[in-house]
Amino acid sequence: MTSSRVPKSPDAEAKDTKASARGSAASPKTPAGQMPITGHLVEMRNRLFKAVAVVIVTTAVAFIFHQQLFDILLSRAPEDFAPVRQEMMEGLSVFFRVCLTAGIMVAMPFLVYQFFAFISPALTTREKKYIYVILPGVTVMFIAGVSFAYFVALPPALGMLIGFGETFAAADISIKDYINIVTRMLLVIGIIFETPIIIMVLSRMGLVTPQWLAARRKMWFVLAFVVAAIVTPTFDPINQTI
Repeated sequence: MTSSRVPKSPDAEAKDTKASARGSAASPKTPAGQMPITGHLVEMRNRLFKAVAVVIVTTAVAFIFHQQLFDILLSRAPEDFAPVRQEMMEGLSVFFRVCLTAGIMVAMPFLVYQFFAFISPALTTREKKYIYVILPGVTVMFIAGVSFAYFVALPPALGMLIGFGETFAAADISIKDYINIVTRMLLVIGIIFETPIIIMVLSRMGLVTPQWLAARRKMWFVLAFVVAAIVTPTFDPINQTI
């Protein structure tokens, strides 16, 4: 039994060709086990939305305790320190800055988790294990950095800034300048304290080695002082060393 195939007309063949071209363009092939670029962008958008939502919630909670937060921040200054407001909008801007900084600090563990969860598909199973094991350490080191800034670094820095020059000029420091310096030091030093965790993760992943780091020890010391000069509000070497 033989089957005869009816030849297609030129118009039908042209339609089939266009349909196949549209199909191939609409569904690009991606290697097995890999996500297309649009999937990565969608995931990044979703994780950014989650991070922003959590920061909004923690900032809203900080609004409730704003007076306690101001008392904590002002307690590091000398006893006779009395900040002033020099602009009409200064009080409002300082209020939001304090609450937002507190919200970011409280949400920091969740933000770090979202970052590692986003890059985890590109890691091996062994690398993922190291990442999730050190996540509690990230929180502990950040809290340690904020505590170090609050109890150790801030008192001498603020004493130097507020007390220097009082013999020839009266201090009339705005609350905005004070809060900007204090919140910047707390947040940045807290992040800097994550450096050991970052180096350990990079070493476990094989991106750096102890020998490579040790060979550049002098460069790290210089870089540490450069970062300290940027972070600390004073120019004296004592506070930069701390």
